[in-house]
Amino acid sequence: MARTVALIALVSTALPLTAQWLNYPTPGIRRLTDGKPNLNAPTPRTTDGKPDLSGLWQPEGTVENRFGTAKLPPEWVNIAASLKEPLPYRPWGLELSKSRQANNAKDSPSGRCLPLSIVLKHSAPTPRKMLQFPGLLIILYEIGTDYRQIFTDGRPLPVDPNPSFLGYSSGRWEGDTLVVQTIGIRDDEWLDARGTPLSDAARITERFRRPNFGTLEIDLTVDDSKAYTVPWTVKLTQQLTIDTELLEGFCENNRDLPHLVGK
Repeated sequence: MARTVALIALVSTALPLTAQWLNYPTPGIRRLTDGKPNLNAPTPRTTDGKPDLSGLWQPEGTVENRFGTAKLPPEWVNIAASLKEPLPYRPWGLELSKSRQANNAKDSPSGRCLPLSIVLKHSAPTPRKMLQFPGLLIILYEIGTDYRQIFTDGRPLPVDPNPSFLGYSSGRWEGDTLVVQTIGIRDDEWLDARGTPLSDAARITERFRRPNFGTLEIDLTVDDSKAYTVPWTVKLTQQLTIDTELLEGFCENNRDLPHLVGK
């Protein structure tokens, strides 16, 4: 299983080894007298006083260097890695998770060149850039060269959404915490690389906090009555990545899935 998970990560993060701007100094970074970034500096804020979540982020402790020794975030392999109790599966959900592990995760979204769920994207061992604007938070993902929109302009979630890979996200500020609700997710998504299921009944709540300049905390709650008996929550921590930029990440397996790409 460890080899399979490593392979999934390798397929998902295969990137060119040369590109522009990989070592370009990030503007606006607060630095110490020795030139190193001051990641404990106060949280930056927007003109309306809200924490500015903008930045290039990766799961905490993911990489030692960009193309050297890499560490897989525990939640990438198992979303419940930090929980003391097992997930509250319904019987079919537990069996589906076991079957996906038993067949070496051969049907994983990354192995089929499909977009990852928003949960799996949070733990992917690749950078993602967050851009905060009035009424909108955009996340650009290196993995799959993908993007996500989180609307913060007060719009309600759709009543009857057409299921999609990333769903529909609407957020509001509660003090210094951005609370995001997402619905309208497809019925075949994975929460981690080993196949923990997520159904189309799911409502995902993310609580984003930036306690200091270099840290982003995400409390993520999965409320999926179809797959689990009760809601459950995990905490994900992201670290600011500086002096580099996103690369183009892509997958070439689509030639094997003509029914999914309209060929």
